[in-house]
This record gives sequence, structure tokens and C-alpha cells, in this order.
Amino acid sequence: MARKKRTSKALEKAVRRAAGIDSIAPNLDLGNGLTQSAFSNLIETMRTKENAYNTALSNLDKLYREMLETEYKLADMTEHMLMAVGTRYGKSSVEYGMAGGVPKNQRRKGLRGESSTFSSKQESLIASVDGNGNGKKAVVAS
Repeated sequence: MARKKRTSKALEKAVRRAAGIDSIAPNLDLGNGLTQSAFSNLIETMRTKENAYNTALSNLDKLYREMLETEYKLADMTEHMLMAVGTRYGKSSVEYGMAGGVPKNQRRKGLRGESSTFSSKQESLIASVDGNGNGKKAVVAS
């Protein structure tokens, strides 16, 4: 989603006020540096800065979209690299593990540090009561 571009209410108000002041006198000088030309210069400076800001936002949006596209390509290539290592060396090889995959022969229960399929908390939630009021654990296939 593109970032919202900025518009300045102060700039819009200043432009309207400058048009009104210009109708009084084109080169109005109210003293203390309050001149029509200084006012117009500041309006143009603000307009330039606002345009530069909005252009920078557009460029940032473009860069963000390009980064997301590259990230997608990188994730896809990362997966392909692992699959290629698995194809060349086998999914049970040391090389497959070195590339970040879990070797096929280590996917069985308990070999990666897991002590059991269910934790004790999960087992207590599975406990049920039979018709006689005796608690017993139910066997649940996951």
C-alpha cells in the first residue's frame, strides 16, 4: 500500500492569502520584512519542499516493492538450494543438515531433543472420565 502523500493546509491558506494581498497592492510592504515578495518566496519554498517530500515517499514505495519482490525471490531460491542439496547428497546426508535441512533419519520421534509427542500439560487436557467416574487417559491420534 502506498504511503499517503502530504498536503499542507498552511500552504493552501497562504496561497489564498497571497492572492488576496496581491489584490491590495502587488508590491505591498508592511515593514519588518513582511513583503509580498518574501511571502511569495516562502510559499514557493514550502511548495518545493512538499513536492520533494512526496517524491521521496513515492521513491520509498517503489524501493519497498522492489525489496519485497527480491525477498520473495530469495526465499524461493533458498528453498530450491536446499532441495538441490537433498537431491545431490540425499536427505539423510550430513551435507543436507549442513545446508539447514533436517536429515530424514533424524525426523523420527525423540532424535531432535523432543522427549515425547505430548507434553504433560497436553496429556492432562486429554484425560477423561469413564462411566464409573474413574479417570483414565484417552488415546488421541493427532
